[in-house]
Amino acid sequence: MQVFKFGGASVKDAEAVKNVAKVLKQFPGQSLGIVISAMGKTTNSLENLVNTFFYKSGNPEEILEEIKQFHFKICKELFSNPNHPIYTELENTFVELHWAIEDEPTHSYDFEYDQIVSMGEIISTKIVSAYLNEAGLKNTWVDIRGIIQTDNTYREGKVDFELTEALVNKLLIPKLNTNPVFVTQGFIGGTSENFTTTLGREGSDYTASILAYCLNAKNVTIWKDVPGVLNADPKWFNRTKKIDELSYHDAIELTYYGATVIHPKTIKPLQNKQIPLYVKSFLNPKEEGTVIKDGEKRLNIPSYIFKVNQVLLSIQPKDFSFIAEDNLSDIFELFSKHGVKINLMQLSAISFSVCCDHDEIKIKALVEKLKEFFKVLYNSGVELMTVRYYTQDTIDALTKNKIILLEQRSRYTVQMVMKNDPE
Repeated sequence: MQVFKFGGASVKDAEAVKNVAKVLKQFPGQSLGIVISAMGKTTNSLENLVNTFFYKSGNPEEILEEIKQFHFKICKELFSNPNHPIYTELENTFVELHWAIEDEPTHSYDFEYDQIVSMGEIISTKIVSAYLNEAGLKNTWVDIRGIIQTDNTYREGKVDFELTEALVNKLLIPKLNTNPVFVTQGFIGGTSENFTTTLGREGSDYTASILAYCLNAKNVTIWKDVPGVLNADPKWFNRTKKIDELSYHDAIELTYYGATVIHPKTIKPLQNKQIPLYVKSFLNPKEEGTVIKDGEKRLNIPSYIFKVNQVLLSIQPKDFSFIAEDNLSDIFELFSKHGVKINLMQLSAISFSVCCDHDEIKIKALVEKLKEFFKVLYNSGVELMTVRYYTQDTIDALTKNKIILLEQRSRYTVQMVMKNDPE
């Protein structure tokens, strides 16, 4: 068994879906688990739908109709038969979405988010599965919500691996005895109450990793629009280098610091069972790509990670006392309660500084609560730069015309929170 993951860019339109079929035809007769993300920017559109519905900031029906027409346009280009069953399936799915936004919100934002945004993966996998069957790639469509089981932490579901593995053995493996190829959703899971959860933004990589772990897969391949893992995001650097091989250790370090090519949670399940991970190009599938596996081989080139739209918070006791363990315990509890992840932290005698993504709604609520107990200062519109295996020359070049607000260095890694120098 091999597990393949195709992200939103690889199924962004009809031609992209056809290309997925071309890639898969290079693996005839093999057992394949195919994990698919929502199509193109559908997740962003569904997030907009949730916000409009929950906060009453516009017309959710108009947004839903745009999402519907986007998917039906792709179907018309993929299926020549206007009576193909896929159209009825999609109509039924969009009726469910319409019902979800018809009444007033009855649960928390995170709950409503997961029930609505998860439908992007349901829709995309139904289309891709149907097209692959039309193209002669016989497969079974699987609803992953009945297999990957999580707790009730909406938008960041924590996976119950023991139960999930039991359900894979009970429900999924028997299907493979009939047809060794299945198509399923990334990013989503289910609870014991049959509600939908999501595994964190861009969580489809993690889904592939979970399934590979439970199926004892031979390997996992993440198909991207880049030739492999690069030492920098091509959006920021004109000249990037492909990394041919990474250890699990270096890969998890890079993802922890914010490298977006792989979801941060992906590595652990694979490392636990020594399953290699390949990152390859769906545009040039015969190229080698990058392999991530067990080993002590260290990177010999710097890797650059930039996170923009960050906020730097400085938290201080109101009475000028020391920041101590009891303060930190209270602070971390508030960050956890408000769902704000810390990308960098630094402690001094009377100040605790943190850099995190500037989710305006979450940060506003967090800061208001922190101000009940602490003095809070913050800088918004900053960026976080991380360089793994840095040299001083690279640091000097990257910080030119920048104001450094916070800096941390270790033997292999430097991180800097900075903003543009207005002068």
